[in-house]
Amino acid sequence: MTEHVPVAADDSSSEADRAWMRRALELARHAEASDGEVPVGALVVLDGEIVGEGWNRNITLDDPTAHAEVQALRDAGRRRGNYRLPGATLYVTLEPCAMCAGAIVHARIARVVYGASDPKTGAAGSVFDVLQHERHNHRVGVTRDVLADECGDLLRQFFRNRR
Repeated sequence: MTEHVPVAADDSSSEADRAWMRRALELARHAEASDGEVPVGALVVLDGEIVGEGWNRNITLDDPTAHAEVQALRDAGRRRGNYRLPGATLYVTLEPCAMCAGAIVHARIARVVYGASDPKTGAAGSVFDVLQHERHNHRVGVTRDVLADECGDLLRQFFRNRR
């Protein structure tokens, strides 16, 4: 699916960021509703268009690497015919873990926008700072807390229902 949302260049958390995060939330809800997965959704946007989408599929695929971000990066790589995605922004409802952050760096994503922080395993500044680590030759811009309450509430409700 290809969508276009205008990007506001003067605001680090623009209306466009919120619109893309709403799409990531739709993907997160899909993960839970159709697959019973932890509701995390992600998408890759380049030049105002979605070039990759993903949602958690760890349980469905019996794959510990099938996080939403990795799924979105894989989809974008297939669609673009290249594993490198310079200039792209990755939107995700939950702060990336170290594995996903490493993949994001290797894909040369320009910016990550996330919703809820992850105080246990977050690797975009909460616990670790993989995306902007000085030893990497590529650093990723980060915008935090976009629709954070909605993203966090979705996760809290999922785990509350599972107890």
